[in-house]
Amino acid sequence: MTDLVRWAALAPFLALAGAVINGLFGRSLRGNAAGVVASLAVAAGFVLSALAFLGVREVGAVRVDLGDFLVAGDFTLGLGFHLDQLSVLMMLIITGVGLLIHVYSIGYMQGDDGFSRYFAKLNLFVAAMLVLVMADSYPLMFVGWEGVGVCSFLLISFWYEDLANANAGRKAFIVNRVGDVGFLLAMFLTFRAFGTLDVQAVNAAAPGFAYGAPVLTGIGLLFLVAAAGKSAQLPLHTWLPDAMAGPTPVSALIHAATMVTAGVYLIARTGGVFANAPDAAATVVWVAVLTALMAAIVAVGQTDIKKILAWSTISQVGFMVAAVGAGAYWAGIFHVLTHAFFKALLFLGAGSVIHALGGEQDVRKMGGLGRKMRTTGVTALIGTLAIAGVPFLSGYFSKDAILGALLSSGPLGGYGAEALFGLLMVTAGLTAFYMFRWYYLVFAGEPRSKAEFERAHESPAVMTVPLVILAVGSVVIGYLGLPAFLAPNWLQGWLAPVSAEVDLAHLSTSAEWLLLLGSVAVAAIGLGLGYWVYAVGGGALARRFAATPLANASRGAFGFDALYRVLFTGPGEAGAAGIAALDRDVVDRGVSGSAGLIPLLGRLLVRLQSGYVRAYAFAMLLGAAALVLLVALIGVFA
Repeated sequence: MTDLVRWAALAPFLALAGAVINGLFGRSLRGNAAGVVASLAVAAGFVLSALAFLGVREVGAVRVDLGDFLVAGDFTLGLGFHLDQLSVLMMLIITGVGLLIHVYSIGYMQGDDGFSRYFAKLNLFVAAMLVLVMADSYPLMFVGWEGVGVCSFLLISFWYEDLANANAGRKAFIVNRVGDVGFLLAMFLTFRAFGTLDVQAVNAAAPGFAYGAPVLTGIGLLFLVAAAGKSAQLPLHTWLPDAMAGPTPVSALIHAATMVTAGVYLIARTGGVFANAPDAAATVVWVAVLTALMAAIVAVGQTDIKKILAWSTISQVGFMVAAVGAGAYWAGIFHVLTHAFFKALLFLGAGSVIHALGGEQDVRKMGGLGRKMRTTGVTALIGTLAIAGVPFLSGYFSKDAILGALLSSGPLGGYGAEALFGLLMVTAGLTAFYMFRWYYLVFAGEPRSKAEFERAHESPAVMTVPLVILAVGSVVIGYLGLPAFLAPNWLQGWLAPVSAEVDLAHLSTSAEWLLLLGSVAVAAIGLGLGYWVYAVGGGALARRFAATPLANASRGAFGFDALYRVLFTGPGEAGAAGIAALDRDVVDRGVSGSAGLIPLLGRLLVRLQSGYVRAYAFAMLLGAAALVLLVALIGVFA
């Protein structure tokens, strides 16, 4: 069984091989061959991940040694993959959902000039994310961390001929570099405190420090900065909505299966530190909850079919980060799992609509598309109900687990756990509301643009089959984490060996039932309010709300981009303009001026070179006289 687990170490290399093949030879491949090669590489990784899952279930964690990276005196930093319950579960999510996105992309990107280039980058993205979740040390995790950052830049700006797309890619890259500084500083402080960068060794040694020790708090806060950048949490969230500039399947991969969950994984993997740093853990939860609420409010005011989902992702990741910050690592990873299915489904459903409408993304020009795109419409409805928290769908169970964790988390006892719980309940209601709005404006009601309705058509099977599979997963995957008082919680038991010990109180059975019923009520209120505003009221209330200050703040995303432009972008542009002016007015003109001086000197020298001997003798006489005069003057004044 151990050897079976070790074979999983090939998964990232298979994805990398697919990227190399398509990168070097993709343009010579015919038809959809580039997409098939990329999909097979990820499919092979999924098979190896499944085998590793079976092996870890039997033998536990396995380390695959990749050799020494750094040897300095008696210190040795080895590189390797640590395959345990958490990493193999993340591998299954990455390769499983990633495979469906690859297959879907074959239809979505059909005929694009960069078809093979797209799949090379997509494979490279998967390879980097696998390295991130399999790494046994922070330096190797950072390699994967930077890899997904580079790949996000390449894929967001895939259609780089459009300046807006290129700018979106640069924005994602730059904002993520801010978070990366936090990761680097956290590694430096970790090594200073623990003398190692091995993740398992750090988690094992963390309880040896005093509870709440400043060094643990510092490490935790620096890792929070890193997580905020990669998982788009306040205040480093502004890059993710602009990431919609890339192809829609890229959005699905970034939002559902890879990049934005990296910060959640980092905190869960570093649980030993956060479990013993209550101030850092509480800061994580507060940042996450405020992010979730803010993003949900912003989603209400958006009109782009993908940007609504983008802000939804920021909000949903806030739920995940809040859970791992509260010490309920299994609940956070549970929502990562369910979110991977229903958010990939929603993004790919949006991509199907965009594909059918020739690139149109404004929901105000849609409506009634469910009548012409039945498979896309039905699967999108399932995804909408799942994220809204409707009972018996996956999102209902994972959100309930997170809400319960906030109430039962011991470390949050003095940090306003009840207030955090209340804010997340409001956020859950807003989620149901804006997702009903999203679905109704796109698939239900009457068409608001006859031309767009007439051109709509269902997508080909290569795109709709992944939608159906994801829809089934959005229904059934939640039953892996049923509330423990109702049935055995398989997922919590599976992750127990790799979860840090955190004081989580057990709610009474009556409290559990009240929580379940409360979650149902919140989802019903949100959906019902959405139905009343858009279906019954015909949008009149929405138009009235659109004139309020809160609506303006929602549409403007609370002004973060404008603020950052004033604080950072504007001064940076002014400084660059000043340097450009210096280069133009001083350097260039100085060089140009000196270039004009050379011919002048040349013309003067030409006059001196007359060719007459008597002129040269006269010049020598003048020079000798000047030299004698100079010597005499020196003698007088010496």
